[in-house]
Amino acid sequence: MGINVFFVILPQLIIYKMKRHKILLLYAVGLLVIVFVILFATKSGSLKMCAQTSKENYVMIFSDEFNQPSGSAPDVKKWSTNLPRAKAIWNRWIADSPKLVYVKNGNLVCRAIPNTILSNDTAAMLTGALETKGKFSFKYGKIEVRLKTNLKDGNFPAVWLMPEPPAKVHPYGGEIDIFESYGKSDAYFTAHTHWTVNLGKKETPQHQFHERVKLNKWHIYGLIWEKDRLIWTLDGKTVGVYTKLDSKEAKDNGQWPFDHPFFIRMNQSLGNETWKRGPSLKDVYETKIDWVRVYKKL
Repeated sequence: MGINVFFVILPQLIIYKMKRHKILLLYAVGLLVIVFVILFATKSGSLKMCAQTSKENYVMIFSDEFNQPSGSAPDVKKWSTNLPRAKAIWNRWIADSPKLVYVKNGNLVCRAIPNTILSNDTAAMLTGALETKGKFSFKYGKIEVRLKTNLKDGNFPAVWLMPEPPAKVHPYGGEIDIFESYGKSDAYFTAHTHWTVNLGKKETPQHQFHERVKLNKWHIYGLIWEKDRLIWTLDGKTVGVYTKLDSKEAKDNGQWPFDHPFFIRMNQSLGNETWKRGPSLKDVYETKIDWVRVYKKL
């Protein structure tokens, strides 16, 4: 019995172990091959996407670096600051004053301040704004704005696009909010149309996006405007997409009015208590804009 174990059974066990280990080894090698193929395919796809992105060349068609001497007004060939006051939240206290919109240390400063300078004006605060209407507009392309704002209740700065006249009345003509913030935390990115405002179709497709950011730090807020979609970016990263629908209902009801030139508008406004905490009427609110750049795809 002992001899049989040694000369017959033991060799068979050894052969079985070797075969089993060989199978396990082959299995492990197979798994490594599969992992390698997946990684290579993913890497190749990423490289391909990068290559495609790099081929999408843009040429700059508008820019303002705000490099004028400190205390200067923004370039009058590009911007107007005499926007009319109206009843909307953003323009209820708007005014045209060199204390509200000016260049300082290479930045555009846009402010909201207590009204201590216009004695005949009953507005509690005065807020600044500027726009390129009648001076520059564009259709399709990319716009980026580098800015930061303060962290105060009631703060309501915005960078947005509005249709160049002649255009349909709001919201039929459309509105694209490249950046808005309502206080201390999030940045919002929104498309407004008859479809979203009057018909309430805000999720088909989703029309507003938001990201938690440090609003008092410099960030680049961007929009890529294509024939069939709006792509919002934050520091180069996509944070939202609004897409043109092909249905008859969408076409008949103004879901996509973004097929004509829009101009740029920037403002430092203040909210109210109906939707966020109201502003302090004794504080100064301020947004700084480092630059504005607009590109057209070649």
